[in-house]
Amino acid sequence: MTRTLIHGGLVITAADEVHADVLIDGDRIAAVATPGNGLAESWAAERTIDATGRYVIPGGVDGHTHMDFPFGGTFSSDDFETGTRAAAWGGTTTIVDFAVQKKGSALREGLDQWHAKAEGRCSIDYAFHMILSDVHDGTLKEMDLLVDEGVTSFKLFMAYPGVFYSDDGQILRAMQRSAGNGGLVMMHAENGIAIDVLVEQALAEGRTDPRYHGEVRRELLEAEATHRAIQLARVAGSPLYVVHVSAEQAVAELAAARDRDLPVFGETCPQYLYLSVDDLAEPDFHGAKYVCSTPLRPREHQAALWSGLRTNDLQVVSTDHCPFCFTGQKELGRGDFSKIPNGMPGVEHRMDLLHQAVVDGHLTRRRWIDIACATPARMFGLYPRKGTIAPGADADVVIYDPAAEQTLSAETHHMNVDYSAYEGRRITGRVETVLSRGEPVIEGHGYTGRAGRGRYVPRGICQFLN
Repeated sequence: MTRTLIHGGLVITAADEVHADVLIDGDRIAAVATPGNGLAESWAAERTIDATGRYVIPGGVDGHTHMDFPFGGTFSSDDFETGTRAAAWGGTTTIVDFAVQKKGSALREGLDQWHAKAEGRCSIDYAFHMILSDVHDGTLKEMDLLVDEGVTSFKLFMAYPGVFYSDDGQILRAMQRSAGNGGLVMMHAENGIAIDVLVEQALAEGRTDPRYHGEVRRELLEAEATHRAIQLARVAGSPLYVVHVSAEQAVAELAAARDRDLPVFGETCPQYLYLSVDDLAEPDFHGAKYVCSTPLRPREHQAALWSGLRTNDLQVVSTDHCPFCFTGQKELGRGDFSKIPNGMPGVEHRMDLLHQAVVDGHLTRRRWIDIACATPARMFGLYPRKGTIAPGADADVVIYDPAAEQTLSAETHHMNVDYSAYEGRRITGRVETVLSRGEPVIEGHGYTGRAGRGRYVPRGICQFLN
């Protein structure tokens, strides 16, 4: 097995930052030592990476992606091959994607289908959550089996009636089951019944442009659903993880729950931190590029999201990567915003955009690694194998140049989508080298990975509940 020495860099984890050398033996980290103590100088390695002037950080863990995902009569434009390759370019070495249970089908059928989609195609490691869209006695029993097999989180929707929607009784039953089997319920918290009324009214009044997607999915309806999900979790005695939080009022609901020491967690995404309804209002239907749910909010909500990340009322930044090309996919909604496929690209840019937040003073370096690597790994039962640099951990390591400048653009990104949500945005910081289990997948700003080398990783239970 190849031994690799990473020499001269600043090693940053969620807990510490120190100038140290990292020794990798095969696919695991063997040791971390500060130069000058005699230990690092004694190491022998077949390969040495000079990280002088660079950060040495854990590979990113993106806990929320949708590769090859069916929505609105089409599929997300990144499959597991193109999507994991793009993730690697951006310094992410593990994704947790969502397998889908179709109504009338078993959980096992959906999980097997997603295993088939991913097997032999991923260039980085991957795991699965399970979307529950048909809660009944049979699927509740299946939840126990999936937890035993390492699928330990279950997503439910308060939105999308007729597609993924679960009513409060179904949600309560799933939460009760999770309380008993150690699973984590993930919630898309929007009042879908009320939203559908507002959609119908908007279209009847001729308000069809993409910007109305944001207007009908009101902030208060996100906050109301978040509050309701928290109360249902309290009744069930279960933990709750609220996905893609976008509104200040929803953050306040999470903060109030956490002030009561409830096991309630929340994630947000880069699009909510950097984009706004101004983008949804772009003319000539270009606002469709920014249609996602929960929707982009007025820019003033961003301060609450950044504050929540600093105070730990929000614990994770994932991408909700679910790209659809503008041509031929987003255009399905011309003349009717409700038919625009919901989703945006982002898996390639999460680590860089969060480093820009360090440059801008929103986050510390350790908090950057915490919300992008360590906490998602802990949240979804992958730590300490993933999310840190420590002896025994998988050798998922990124050499990061904090001074490099780049301009984000569809011309240069590697996601399989025909636009960039951040077109022309200049940022500071760039991935230089990426090791996935000790094997270079990005080296010298070039892709050296291969489809099929990524492994499926069964997960333990959420480590914030022990």
